[in-house]
Amino acid sequence: MATQSENNKTSIDADVESGKGHATPTRKEREAANKRPLVPNDRKEAAKLSRARMAEERNKARIGLAAGDERYLPVRDRGPQKRYARDFVDARYNIGELMVPFMLLVIVMTFLPDMAIQESSFLVLWTFFFLAVGDAFLMSRKLNRLLLAKFGSVEKGVRWYASMRTLQMRPMRLPKPQVGRRQYPQ
Repeated sequence: MATQSENNKTSIDADVESGKGHATPTRKEREAANKRPLVPNDRKEAAKLSRARMAEERNKARIGLAAGDERYLPVRDRGPQKRYARDFVDARYNIGELMVPFMLLVIVMTFLPDMAIQESSFLVLWTFFFLAVGDAFLMSRKLNRLLLAKFGSVEKGVRWYASMRTLQMRPMRLPKPQVGRRQYPQ
């Protein structure tokens, strides 16, 4: 009998050591703990916190986009080939970068009273436009060769993407240029 009471005592001790130490909550208690109001108590404060959180997320996304972080880039800018194309375009001097300032100059020249200056400014504008398009075309052919050598194939739209980037002024490009002039990608 002594051994049986000792066995009972050790099993009680084991139950106490392995127990959870509290009673199982009732269903009513669990449902009350899980309840959350659909509308917060202070709606103005909740809206203010939500706006602040959204502004912080937008700020992080803006900084990430400017830095070229893949997580924050739109789908059109993602991928290793697009990154290579961006770096290639940003490393070279492009005629198309001067397109917007040149167009502004032509607009100013159209306000001059001399008709010969107005007509010649449009002729010069169209000449400049075709030079920029030709430069973008030659750049895209060279980029195509480089992409084939590096990646083995060229994704659809990479050449157009690079050509459109050549027509943007360097400070206005997004994602911002990650390489300096003449620092061509390897």
